[in-house]
Amino acid sequence: MVVKDSRDQHQGAEFHPDGSAACEAGIRLNVTALTTLEQVARTVDALADSPSSYVSVFAGRIADTGRDPVPMMADAVRILAPHRNLKLIWASPRELLNIFQADAIGCHVITVTNDLLRNFSWWERIWKSILLKRSRCSMMNARAAGYVLTSRKPALV
Repeated sequence: MVVKDSRDQHQGAEFHPDGSAACEAGIRLNVTALTTLEQVARTVDALADSPSSYVSVFAGRIADTGRDPVPMMADAVRILAPHRNLKLIWASPRELLNIFQADAIGCHVITVTNDLLRNFSWWERIWKSILLKRSRCSMMNARAAGYVLTSRKPALV
């Protein structure tokens, strides 16, 4: 079981995650609604000795303000790196590109809406079609250049 702990960041409220009681009880937490690296660092400090838990940054909401969330999320990945018990969540993605951005920086988890998943399936079909066409074109070019392919087995190097 994972308990979701949403932190209210409005009206300048101080952020002091207190997961110690939950951690001592062996409860895994998902501390969410984070929007700054300071909040990420404080959460990581509070959960450093916890059971496996999640640190959830609202990257989509950061993007809604006109800021690129990728640099901050990459920094968050680095902050969490020494703590194998903690996983970073890219929350509130706004576009298909966010899935690839999260993967590129090594983010552990990304929340994805059904609409984004439908777009991903569409993209995957298109991409596979493009790769298949390129492979066929390369094969035809190789044959036109006089190359002969004798085996489908990968060559041992």
